[in-house]
Formats: sequence, C-alpha cells, structure tokens
Amino acid sequence: MHAEIIAVGSELLTPDRIDTNSLFLTAALNRLGIEVIRKSVVGDDPSQLRDAFGGALERSDVIISSGGLGPTEDDLTRETVAELLGRRLRRDEEILAGIRERFRRYNRPMPETNARQAMVPEGAEMLPNPRGTAPGLWLEARGRIVILLPGPPGELEPMFEREVVPRLEKRSPGLRLYTRELRVAGLPESDVEERVSGIYRQYPDVRITILAVSTEIQLHPRLWSDNAREANRVLDEMSERFALALGENLFSTRGQTLEEVVAEGLHRQQATLAAAESCTGGMLAARLTNVAGSSAYFRGGIVCYSNEMKISVVGVPAETIEAYGAVSSEVALAMADGVRHGTDSTIGVGITGIAGPSGGTAEKPVGLVHIAIADRAGSRDKAFQFAGDRQRIRLNATQAALDSVRRYLLYAKPGRE
Repeated sequence: MHAEIIAVGSELLTPDRIDTNSLFLTAALNRLGIEVIRKSVVGDDPSQLRDAFGGALERSDVIISSGGLGPTEDDLTRETVAELLGRRLRRDEEILAGIRERFRRYNRPMPETNARQAMVPEGAEMLPNPRGTAPGLWLEARGRIVILLPGPPGELEPMFEREVVPRLEKRSPGLRLYTRELRVAGLPESDVEERVSGIYRQYPDVRITILAVSTEIQLHPRLWSDNAREANRVLDEMSERFALALGENLFSTRGQTLEEVVAEGLHRQQATLAAAESCTGGMLAARLTNVAGSSAYFRGGIVCYSNEMKISVVGVPAETIEAYGAVSSEVALAMADGVRHGTDSTIGVGITGIAGPSGGTAEKPVGLVHIAIADRAGSRDKAFQFAGDRQRIRLNATQAALDSVRRYLLYAKPGRE
C-alpha cells in the first residue's frame, strides 16, 4: 500500500512553523507496512487544496491530511474533500453536542463558528477527539482511504494511535519496512559513497540513502519484506560489510549520537572526562550532558574564553600563550592537561580556535581549531581546518572533539590516577 501525506495550513509555508506531523505519520505508517510515496504542504487556498487532494486520490491508496479542520472560514479540508468525492456535507448533531459539552466544561459559551466542525461529508466515519473540538474523519471512496486529522500534534498523535492504527492494521499488507541507521565521522559523503557503493549494489532489494547530516554522514538501508528473519539477516550482513569498509570512521550501527557512543566508551572504561573550551564556548559540555546519566563520567567544563581565564583558572602558562598564541597546539595541550588535573579526571579535552567571522590571519585562518586530549600518560593534539559560518565551525569542532575521544577510547586504557 502506498500513502500520501498532505499538511494543510498557510502558516506551514512561512519560516515560523514546521510540519512535524508528517515525520510522526511516516514512521507510524512504515511500521504498518505502508510506504509513504509523497508529502506536500498546502496553504489554505481552495484551488491548491483541490489540486493536492485530487492528485493524491489518483495515485495513492491512503491519503492522510493534517490541519484545516478548525472552525474558521479558511479551514477548508472538509469542504474540499467532500466536493472532490461528490459527497454532500451534513451537520452531525452528535458531534455538535460533543463540541458544546466541551465548551460547557470550560465554562465558556460556544461561538457559532465552531458549529462548522460538526459538518461531515456523507458516508464519513467520525474519529473522536477528546483533546480538541475538531473530530477526525475516515472516508472510503474509489478504492481509496482518506483520513482527515486535526493539525495540533497533541491531538493528531493520540487520535492516530487510538483510532487510525487499528483500522489500518486490518487492511495493511504483510510487508513491513526493516531499517538500519549507520553513522560515520571523519569522512566526507563522497568518500563514504566510494567505500560502500560496491557493497550495496550487490543487494538490489535494499534501498540505500546516504545523507550528509550536520556534522556526520548517515547511511539508511531499507528493506520491505514479509519475512522478518530474512530481512534482518540481510541488513545485518550489509551492515557488517559496511563496517569493514568504513573502519573506525563508523561510530554507530544503531543510530546513536556521537555523545551517546562516547558515553558508552567512558562507562566501559570507568573513565571520567573534563573539558576546557575556548572557541566552542561550552558546546562540548552541553552535548556531553545531553546524555542522561552523564554525571557518572563528566566531571565538568570550563569556558576559558579569555587568555586571563586560560592562565588563572586552567593553568595555561602565560609564557606559552605569549610564545605561541592562544590558538595553538601548545595552548590546547596545556588546556587539556590543566583541566584534567584541576578536576581530577582521567581524561582532559582542550579546544581553542578561531570561529570567525573575524580574527583570522594568513598563518591562522578562520576555522582553524586545535583539539587536545590528555591522560596520565601524556597529551596529544590535532589541528583541524573547518569551513562554514561561526556556528558551523563551532559545531564541527565539538564533533571532532567527541570523535577524538571516541577514537582514543578504542585503543587507550586511561585507568585512574
């Protein structure tokens, strides 16, 4: 079965609102073995709505819309679908009574405009909405299923799970979508493609998507099958072959974030970590503490933006900054070692760089970042040159720092002081 999702609302065509309902609906439909083949966002315009729903009725088995079921004149989803299906709208007195009762419970008079929400196309089945005034609607026509849902996620999601899923389960095929999510650090998208393309071409039934997402590359193999055991075997085999091709650049085969993988490594080695950050301004500490339970391994972070803070709080020798500059290998190493000693951590991380847009020179351009790691055996650092704006440089720097810790933990045994 193929499905199409239509998000209705002119506000979704502005930069102020994002359609998140389609993400929820796609995941839920895939679990039911229904493939989403198209998504669209349509404003509150009658002709655009007719085009969207009319096209969907021609090509998709299941059409699900969100929004446009409100009480105002620009809420036109019901009217549009009724017109396209040749159905008359009738007022459902039971729905109207429920809306009036909802207003009564909140000690508010019901505006007459809300009566529009009780207008139902002939033959439609009402989907109760205990969280709002707009009921959902289930219609069947021309061999298609049309499901109209309210726009607010707090109303749509429970309605879908409670009312729509049981109905679709009775009709969904035996096929299910099986997926994996692999994440890669330290390689550009083209290099990842080159390493894995010869592998995935040997699996013609598996669809593969390679995405450059923020600071990492993701691989999403997907397989529709009615045989769970065989599907999982194929995807596991493919993932294992990808792992061999990508080496230690592959940091997760389960869709984990890099900070989650680092957390597992620190737990496994019973190690603690502290960070001294300059150009990243605490972003590394924020990412580390996004993981629940991070207090078990993250001792703390110091944002030492000024040279004075680097000297007085972290313990970087003033002569080191004077001789090499704040953005240097020597200062990064001193920051990592200083924060490790100061917090009694097994691992220290130091980050210093030029995030821009100003401050760069020919010798030290914008985007230059030094990242150092220190343990009881010593310290080591690496220089990176990142492109992009200030925010992207800072985010890439935290990703590189986390990846440096991850790779370090693959081989080192930091132990305790």
